[in-house]
This record gives sequence, structure tokens and C-alpha cells, in this order.
Amino acid sequence: MRLSLSILITSLILASCGSVKKENIEYLDTDYEASAEAPELNIFQPKDSLVAHDVLIFVHGGNWNSGNKNTYSVLGRNFAGKDYLTVIPGYTLSPYANYDQMTQEIAKAIKWTHDNAEKYGGDPNRIFLMGHSAGGHLAALAAMNPKYLENTDYIKGIILDDAAGLDMYSYLQENPPGEEEYYNVTWTTNPEEWKNASPYYFLDENTPPILTLLGTKTIPSLYYYNDLFHNKLLEFQPEAPLLIMNKNHTAMVTQFFNPLSKYFKEIQNFTSSIE
Repeated sequence: MRLSLSILITSLILASCGSVKKENIEYLDTDYEASAEAPELNIFQPKDSLVAHDVLIFVHGGNWNSGNKNTYSVLGRNFAGKDYLTVIPGYTLSPYANYDQMTQEIAKAIKWTHDNAEKYGGDPNRIFLMGHSAGGHLAALAAMNPKYLENTDYIKGIILDDAAGLDMYSYLQENPPGEEEYYNVTWTTNPEEWKNASPYYFLDENTPPILTLLGTKTIPSLYYYNDLFHNKLLEFQPEAPLLIMNKNHTAMVTQFFNPLSKYFKEIQNFTSSIE
């Protein structure tokens, strides 16, 4: 046990030494009035700047009403240690924003990253999106609903890490949104908005390659809708990978706080397989 802890601490130190962090960078291009402070992003830059690195944008979860980009700094450093220019954006949370405003902000963070990646040693034409829980929903919706980004050619793939919200149209018909968790604000009470909010209904031949990570101990409804989403995805991407892990919802993201997690390799295999 002591040896394992020592190895983990040493690995964390090495990971933190292998990257450069740029904090609290503004990415919005418009005036901001939603809440007290405009959202910003953090960048974790591999120290090796001799090559243009693949870019990973990680969108945090938190049920659309909680979470903070700074919680995921270890994750950012770990991915930078695996040679990704890693970008972690913050976004306005409910009740100060609904799903549409949040997705607009994530889309602007993606566009900002495309426009600025080269300054930080990233390849602007090789951007991968990754999100956990609500963050998986926002990342997928920004890339898949054509409302949000005019050009998505540079988005080479999406990694859904125990993603929530993939089919809110079906879910909210059975569980109408109320004041609890601000769902009436996040999703509105308009069923058409629920469909617009659901990546499931935007799956088509233009969808970027998707890697799905799913925990067997996750929230039952989340597991159900991930399975539904993946089965429809197979119509367009017959070899779309699905990795099932014996983990709960929280552990699906905290596993990336450990630089020794074997699932970094799975993500590297996915991104390197895409031209």
C-alpha cells in the first residue's frame, strides 16, 4: 500500500512538471451579463513545443447547476502529460443560464481554441471534445447541433465520459422539469426545446467519431440513454467504440486524476486512429 501511494505521488509530481498552466483566459467575444463573472478557461500546455499537439477540450459536469473548471486541474495536467494541449472551459450555470446559453458558451470556447491553439503548441485542425456527465451533453450538442458552430471540420472526435442529457426529449416527457435542480430553467418547459437540447436527434453521417465510456454502476437512467444513443450511433459509425467499466458516475471522471489510469491509453488509441 505504501509503495503504491509513493508511486502515485511521484507520478502526480511528474505529471505536474510536464506541463505549463495558463489560467483564467477570457474566451467570450460579447458583453456578458448572465451572472457576476464571465466564464473563462484554463489551458494545460505540454512542455514539448516542437510539435503541434492534438487538442483536447474537456467540459466538466455538475448537473448543469454546479461544477468548476478549477476542480479538474489535475486532469488537465495529466492529459497534457500525455501530449494533449488541454483546454478546460468554465461556463455559466443554471439558474443564470439555460442549456442553450451554456452550449453557446461551449461553442465559443471551441471556436476560441481553434483560433488560438497554435499559440500554445496545439494543432487547430485536430481538436477532440471530451465531457463528463452534463459536460458530455454540452460538448456533444455544441458539435452536433448545426445551430452552434458553422464549421466543425476541425473537430476530429468526441469522447463521452458517462455523459448525461443525451435524450432529454424522452427523459423530460416522463419526468417533467420542475424547480428542483433548476430543471425548469435549464430545459424550459417547452418540449420542442427539449428535442433541440438532445444530441440523440442530431446523430447523422456528419457526426464526428465518438468514443463512449460508460460505468456499470452509474445512474440507471444515464446508462439507459447512453445505451440508446450508442445503438443509434452504430447506424452511422458501425465500429464506434464503447468501453464499459465497473465504476460509478463520479469515478468515471476521477479516474483521470490518476496519471497511471489505463484509460488514458484507450483515449490515445482513439485519437491517434483518426486522420
